[in-house]
Amino acid sequence: MIYKEFQDLKLSNLGLGTMRLPNKGNNGDTPIDEEETAKMVEYAIKKGINYFDTAWGYHNGESELVIGKVLKKYSRESFYLATKFPGYDVSNMDKVEEIFEKQLEKCQVDYFDFYLFHNVYERNVNPYLDEKYGILDYLLKQKEIGRIKHLGFSVHGSLEVMKKFLEAYGKYMEFGQIQLNYLDYEFQDAKAKIELLNEYNIPIWVMEPLRGGKLAKLSEEQEGTLKALRPEEKIPAWAFRFLQSIPGVIMVLSGMSNKEQLEENIKTYEEEKPLNEEEMKILLEMAHNMVKGNTLPCTSCRYCTAHCPKGIDIPKILALYNEHVFTGGGFIAPMAISALPDDKKPSACIGCKSCEAVCPQQLKIAEAMSNFVDLLK
Repeated sequence: MIYKEFQDLKLSNLGLGTMRLPNKGNNGDTPIDEEETAKMVEYAIKKGINYFDTAWGYHNGESELVIGKVLKKYSRESFYLATKFPGYDVSNMDKVEEIFEKQLEKCQVDYFDFYLFHNVYERNVNPYLDEKYGILDYLLKQKEIGRIKHLGFSVHGSLEVMKKFLEAYGKYMEFGQIQLNYLDYEFQDAKAKIELLNEYNIPIWVMEPLRGGKLAKLSEEQEGTLKALRPEEKIPAWAFRFLQSIPGVIMVLSGMSNKEQLEENIKTYEEEKPLNEEEMKILLEMAHNMVKGNTLPCTSCRYCTAHCPKGIDIPKILALYNEHVFTGGGFIAPMAISALPDDKKPSACIGCKSCEAVCPQQLKIAEAMSNFVDLLK
């Protein structure tokens, strides 16, 4: 197992995420299969994984309960446990003490090694920063008395949201968790988020390294391209080799849902094999081609915004449209759109096409806005 130094700790470079544990349910979420989960945790620990990541909302609240129960049989000093304050739901903002105490109880621990502001995004960044809720003060107090060892955050919001959060709380953040993979390096501007974390000297934690499994299996042509470069490398391993090539990445969290995935990923992390310059170029070109087929090539020139009678931030909306279309749904775009005032949402578009008249790319913006409204229903 590859290990990375974080302050005075040695963390396994691969961490076990518990958002997609094996389950017995028809809904793909609950109930969790505790027996299979216990086997996976046992194997992970045996092979050197020492970091386990859970959260209040994973598996409809069962993840913290099950991972706490499973880890109870191991020495508390033998593993690092991370969970998060569920501010993705703004109704939780005034419940930080109540939720934190409950999380300790659910996980059957006296402290958390790592604790995060969960999912900083457009709708919750202001509540997170609002002093009336006392969230930061409370968490810093828990750190002071030893019930939180390290404090950080995860973000699914835009770069601007991330900047706003760090301008206020950056000096308190010891690590930052972002969605990072070779597809989102440019598509979701993860590259800029890496640079921002580097500016603040904040170590990088990675979520969605395989983009929810999308990068575990590619087209026949894409797989052929990669096999020609490294015949012995499995396709999912390319996503991890990409991350091994990014300076500052300490933790890579993979939500493995069965023992086979766990075994394969652990095998990948037996040694570092970062990409060379040519491999990186080919991989990123392939990622670019993966998204260009069914997304709009908006360059954010912003000619359109000056001509929109409704004042809609068209490039921002189109970026979210592209994310939603390419992913085939998901929560990121609806989450960001819900944070906008009604008169700035895609539904506010009146279809006048003034924007299209000045678009250098000749994009069918009005049609995209209408399609987006339908997709979000």
